[in-house]
Amino acid sequence: METDEPMSSGSDPTRQTQPAAIPGDSSAVEEQIRPGDLTEFVGQGAVVDNLKVYLEAAKKRGDSLDHTLFSGMPGLGKTTLSSLIAAQMGVNFRATSGPVLDKAKDLVGLLTELQEGDVLFIDEVHRVSRVVEEYLYTAMEDFQIDILIDSGPNARSMRIHLPKFTLVAATTREGNLTSPFRARFGIHEKLEPYAVEDLIRILERSARILGVEIDQEGARVLASRCRGTPRIANRYLRRVRDFADVDGSNRIDEECARAALDRLGVDPFGLDTVDRKILEVVARADGTPVGVKTIAVTVGEEERTIEDVHEPYLIRAGFIEKTTRGRVLGPAADKVVDGATGGRQQGSLDLEDSV
Repeated sequence: METDEPMSSGSDPTRQTQPAAIPGDSSAVEEQIRPGDLTEFVGQGAVVDNLKVYLEAAKKRGDSLDHTLFSGMPGLGKTTLSSLIAAQMGVNFRATSGPVLDKAKDLVGLLTELQEGDVLFIDEVHRVSRVVEEYLYTAMEDFQIDILIDSGPNARSMRIHLPKFTLVAATTREGNLTSPFRARFGIHEKLEPYAVEDLIRILERSARILGVEIDQEGARVLASRCRGTPRIANRYLRRVRDFADVDGSNRIDEECARAALDRLGVDPFGLDTVDRKILEVVARADGTPVGVKTIAVTVGEEERTIEDVHEPYLIRAGFIEKTTRGRVLGPAADKVVDGATGGRQQGSLDLEDSV
């Protein structure tokens, strides 16, 4: 069972003696269903198999694992795998995120608290400031950092030696990392969206932990509408459970799952209300590329939300395509936009009954 050190001038709340709980994740339910061992991790078979080899080899040599970079869409398990690395190595797990590391002193405080072999996890590492990134270069390669004391004529540099640690970083935008920084990671693993069958296994496991009864067809409905993402699947499971409890069925079957997700605005293609609005905006342009600014203003969302939350799935699933001039409907849009080319200018959506 994890224990957080009390907050004081001499301790940091990010230190964990067991890596099951991720600082910053306030959801107790999320921690409850998070796998505690690599053998419990479902999906990402190639990535998990490779990690098992790397971890076993490092333990045989009595060495720390090489610095590791996980990339992929949000919710695929990058944070979970990072915590499991620490669990497998039997070391402390310390977590932070790129936006928090704004100044060099923020990083220095974390690095100087590390012990031999510890895992330092940085989420959204592509948002680390360039100044902090340069400090990480020497920390990752030479396990030392130089800090400047005082300023002006009295300025002097002091070198701090660090214990050998493993930096595990996660990013949804690997292309935003500089080449020198990316090259310092010895292990690169990219996580892909999950197959429906893997998601069904994840949902069945989560349901057992949460004490929810769910049949395979009910799990299949949830799995087919969650964009290949376990985090979304587990979120839908909790919300559908609410509907099942209130309706008195106390069981999630196919009918219950479909009805609940329909009430949540999630259609059989995994599209939510904003996704459909985006498609409507692009469809009304009748083949003319639409800029992200126009889409954002029309649907009432920020540009970054459109680009980071909605577009990755819409592009991957083939509903829209990104061109140099803007967004146009993709080949899969015929499934949801009425009348294919002829009906697109009206922007009306006609959902199929099943995926």
